[in-house]
Amino acid sequence: MSAPIPDQVLRRLPALDAVRVIGALAVVGHHVGFATGRNTGEGGAGAWLSRLDVGVAVFFVLSGFLLFRPYAYAHATYQRRPATGRYLWRRATRILPAYWVAVVICLLVLPQNRDASTADWVRHATLTQIYQHGQLKHGLSQTWSLATEVTFYLLLPVLAALALGRRRDADRVLRIGLAALAVTAGWVALMAAGLLSLGLQTMWLPSYAGWFGAGMALAAAHVALRTGGGERWRWLDELGRAPLACWAVALGALAVATTPVTGPRDLAEPTAAEFATKLLLYLVVAVMLIVPIAFGPATRTKGLFDTILGRWLGRVSYGLFLWHPFVLETIYVLDDRPDFTGDPLSTFLLTAAGGLVLAAISYYAVERPFQRWGGQWPGRRRSTSDSQSAVPAVTAAS
Repeated sequence: MSAPIPDQVLRRLPALDAVRVIGALAVVGHHVGFATGRNTGEGGAGAWLSRLDVGVAVFFVLSGFLLFRPYAYAHATYQRRPATGRYLWRRATRILPAYWVAVVICLLVLPQNRDASTADWVRHATLTQIYQHGQLKHGLSQTWSLATEVTFYLLLPVLAALALGRRRDADRVLRIGLAALAVTAGWVALMAAGLLSLGLQTMWLPSYAGWFGAGMALAAAHVALRTGGGERWRWLDELGRAPLACWAVALGALAVATTPVTGPRDLAEPTAAEFATKLLLYLVVAVMLIVPIAFGPATRTKGLFDTILGRWLGRVSYGLFLWHPFVLETIYVLDDRPDFTGDPLSTFLLTAAGGLVLAAISYYAVERPFQRWGGQWPGRRRSTSDSQSAVPAVTAAS
């Protein structure tokens, strides 16, 4: 049986909960901007709203970081890797129950979904709605990213085995990041050559391998630093000492992304070059947002993220992600608003507030009970060391 994982190596990083909330609220802002027509309108506000889908990059990098970290630690300390069956069970019980509830409510309640077919129900229940054109139903458009993330969850044990190999070496961090970026670059190159669709395959996992891979590389560096084998990555700790500088870089990258170099603001297809530019700029934003929280010493600035409110919002952020499109569409139905109209600020506040109410209900009535149940591997209780080795995943779907 594996030895207990030291708290100082794989301790929970509660300040990352606030980062998750930032990602969720950014996605809310993006959808509000689209619903109110501001994404494609004149003025700078529309450009910024249109690029708040950067929240997806934050979720994906966080997923790579926190889900890969136990694998990296086991490899660095010559221990057994997390059991695949137990890992998948915990992921399923964390993600699926609340998601299925949202699917049922959206398909049954929203009048725009009255034409939902049996195939629509099956696709959304199995998170396969992204593998054909035009299959995302109303209130569930955001679930494309969850479907992509779940594919990463399923592949992570295999990816971890390929990434870590048998030997310990300091170059592994760099290789993980470069390999992931190479996958995305190759995928985008196939789009540029016309062999893949920019309207469909941009939702599939290979498009975002670079984001997940960056999180995995950061996790490997974090473990190496904490286990005495990562002196060459000490600069990440030093970078973590300058959170304001990191966040200024993130803001600058996002500002560049608001320009035409990242393509159309609406649902029109970008070129392959525009899509690649957007992926790269969003990667910079996500990494520069996360590094000061994950690395470096505790600071007063970092402490602003680690509050009771921040932790609570982090717990319910998955529900906010799931429910805010339902709230947004309900506002338009009840108010009988025409599409692409409305005040962005008031609509955002109503959507966020309503989404948080439903998120809290989802968390306490569905997510937390299933989390507790998911902590029980079928047929037996977790051992003490299993409990200590469990690291909460901080993602859009955790």
